[in-house]
Amino acid sequence: MKRSLALILTLASGLALNVAAQTPAAAPAGPAKIAVIAFQVAVAQTNEGQRDFADLQKKYEPKQAQLKTQSDEVDNLKKQLQTQGETLSETERASRTRTIEEKQKLLQRSAEDVQNDFQQELQDMYNGLASKVYDVLESYAKEHGFTLVLDVAQQQNPVLYASDSTNITKPIVDAYNVKSNVPAPPAAAAGEPDAPAPARKAPAAH
Repeated sequence: MKRSLALILTLASGLALNVAAQTPAAAPAGPAKIAVIAFQVAVAQTNEGQRDFADLQKKYEPKQAQLKTQSDEVDNLKKQLQTQGETLSETERASRTRTIEEKQKLLQRSAEDVQNDFQQELQDMYNGLASKVYDVLESYAKEHGFTLVLDVAQQQNPVLYASDSTNITKPIVDAYNVKSNVPAPPAAAAGEPDAPAPARKAPAAH
């Protein structure tokens, strides 16, 4: 269950960020001012996102421990059958085999249920937080005169090149942290990587 929050949230949802499209007000005169953001990464790196994800992982630790107990039991039964198989009667060997198969099926169903529940809660958590981070992004873009914000966290995005100066991922994270007033989680403060640089795609080979 423990994994990179940024990776999970990247898989959890996809958002196309176009501030100009979201705000019907007339665009300012002059050339367009464009910024890029790794939006899912920004959501993941907020103090609130790190805190809520850690709480979610902690919530599922007992279920993970239970799954490990079930898995260890199945492994032990398999080892016993392998070790004692030649000394058991055909009836006893068949009975143990059925028991192992039943416990394996139960373990698989339990693991799938836990995974589905976790993913659903993660999705709900992401959706709620992403909406609030987007509000900060929209305000930031308007304040700084950006007419278009592109999400470079998407696997298929139109950005072939963007200079680091156009990446507003960290400023959005900082702005949201100030607004939310949620302190940085002590354990994550030193371990979280910085926001990635804007994507640079290599041209397709001909």
